Amino acid sequence: MTDPLAPVQPHPRRWAVLATCCLALFLVGLDTTIVNVALPTVGADLGIAPTALPWVVDAYTLVLASLLISSGALADRFGRRRLLRVGLVVFAGASALCALAPTPELLVAARAVQGVGASMLSPVGLAIVVGVFPDHRERARAIGVWAGVFGASMAVGPLLGGAIVEVAGWRWVFGVDVPVAVLALGLTARFVPESRADRPRRLDLPGQVLLTAAVGGAVGLLIEAPHRGWTSPAVLLGAGALLVVVLLLVGVELRRTEPLVDPRLFRVPAFAGAVAAAVAVFVAFNAALLATSLHLQDGRGLAPTAVGAVVLPLAVAATLLAPVSGALVGRFGARGPLLAAGGVLVVAGALLRSGPDDLAPGRLAVGLFVLGIGFGLANAPITTTSVSSLPPERAGVAGGITAAARQLGAALGIAAAGAVLARAGDGGGVATADVVPGVWTLVLACGVVVAGLASVLPRTRGRGA
Repeated sequence: MTDPLAPVQPHPRRWAVLATCCLALFLVGLDTTIVNVALPTVGADLGIAPTALPWVVDAYTLVLASLLISSGALADRFGRRRLLRVGLVVFAGASALCALAPTPELLVAARAVQGVGASMLSPVGLAIVVGVFPDHRERARAIGVWAGVFGASMAVGPLLGGAIVEVAGWRWVFGVDVPVAVLALGLTARFVPESRADRPRRLDLPGQVLLTAAVGGAVGLLIEAPHRGWTSPAVLLGAGALLVVVLLLVGVELRRTEPLVDPRLFRVPAFAGAVAAAVAVFVAFNAALLATSLHLQDGRGLAPTAVGAVVLPLAVAATLLAPVSGALVGRFGARGPLLAAGGVLVVAGALLRSGPDDLAPGRLAVGLFVLGIGFGLANAPITTTSVSSLPPERAGVAGGITAAARQLGAALGIAAAGAVLARAGDGGGVATADVVPGVWTLVLACGVVVAGLASVLPRTRGRGA
């Protein structure tokens, strides 16, 4: 009979498992940003109106954010390896459809299906990684690598997308996903063990429906509000409907014995702080990325590949610092690395908020490098704290909540940057240089928030940290 108090043995191929799950995660982050630089070419080729063009990006983001937590819960119940493989198949098939799409409607629909597949990769992969790394220090280092891959995938998207568009055309922006997903599928079959919750929880169908509506509604509102106007009747009506859905979700989940997401979790300071910090970090990251891309392309006339080169230091810094942060979390706890991340974000914002003269490409590259350091430092303590706040059998849900918070932060950052940049008016171009410092002020403010939230995270390592 197995001794329940005996130490859990690490999986002998845990680093191969981590590499496989990171490859799947890379696809998720990459497709969040790689399409941005291809939009003008896509619109010209398929005849998509400028007002409808953002939905080529937003259809993916909206569906992904809506289903993350539900996918994590389904993986905990039915098997994480199984759902990871399903997600890779769906993602590969949808990517092929995107590459072959003859009409705008089919492209947007295929992007939405891509979001369905992607929702099964991020939280499920994280739950698998948590399961094969029972040692807290190794787990923290693994989560650091995981966070670094995600940050690098989002940051390298514009560079890779620009190069692919110029060399092979926009359809290959989606086409390259297919062989990578197939490779990840083969590695999953070879290395990844099956795992699920020891005691499967009851399916919470009302909670899943309401949660999907709430997260999807919030992200959709943030996507549309900058275009329609924050005080337009449609946006105000949507905000009212969203409030009703959230209240219904809280009421339903509080009455269930096994809720999908227990609202009482957010009374735990460390968990609530980690989720809020995830939102703030991704607001800063995505606002800066959008503002930089628009300023360099519209204001300075740089080609997509040149814009990617300016953004590359962000990817390098995030990739290098995330594993370091994971090691620090494993050794000292989550509070110190997150406090350092907040301080670095403050420095990044201060570097580029003084005025348009500071927005030359070289200066922007330096600011983005500093932002990448803060981004790399932040993700490991956030992810480790959120996963450690729930029992191991709910790792999929924990990963889903954190991933959903990041997507919500991304949508909020894009909306906030859009609102600031809208002050440039219809003149566009160089006028954006007058307002981009406002976006970097937002980055600074997010750094202050992250540093403040660090106080509620564990000072020293705890369970799973």
